[in-house]
Amino acid sequence: MTVKKVLNDDATELEAAKVALLDVSATWCGPCKMIAPVVEELSEEFAGRVEFFNADAEENPGLARKLRVMSIPNLMIMKEGKVTARQVGFQGAEELRAWVEANI
Repeated sequence: MTVKKVLNDDATELEAAKVALLDVSATWCGPCKMIAPVVEELSEEFAGRVEFFNADAEENPGLARKLRVMSIPNLMIMKEGKVTARQVGFQGAEELRAWVEANI
């Protein structure tokens, strides 16, 4: 499984997913760069249970506004298009794994 990119504020696939994790980040953000490989690793571990997406906040300003993203990295668990959990800031693999497990 891989992390799918959200482009042009098009959240159609994201909103259609039964359970999804969305990572809202930016290319210039240090913590975002640190969390990206952790999210990629988790996408493998949770394959078949959670769909993983990434949206660059600067390339998807409408989506970031709609989801009320104020800080990045901003990770959201979404169920059928609705945000059910949010995690802001860097988290290590173990913490993030536990957060995903608790919220899916």
